[in-house]
Amino acid sequence: MLFVADSAKEKIMEIRRKEGYGEDYFVRVWVTSGGCSGLTYQLEFSNEPKADDQEFQDNDVKVVTDLRSVLYLFNTTLEFSGGLDGKGFHFNNPNASRTCACGESFSV
Repeated sequence: MLFVADSAKEKIMEIRRKEGYGEDYFVRVWVTSGGCSGLTYQLEFSNEPKADDQEFQDNDVKVVTDLRSVLYLFNTTLEFSGGLDGKGFHFNNPNASRTCACGESFSV
């Protein structure tokens, strides 16, 4: 399961309105190799399903990830932090054994 915090939901809805994304768009999240800790989070809006998609619905937001990434993201919460000290979208991942200082990459 992937979770969506209220802060992330509000920002997702704002972006959808501003960019004109219809109801058929969802948030795609995946993990790639890279970053100073070994793995990096990726996030985009999409309306194109893929064969190995794993779908989750939380807080009225549809989040999709690939089968490989779900192993790294299980029980992770997508959050948003704005303002001068804000990080934008970030992931609260209980599976991460180490994260970099900027929070962009992690290892398990």
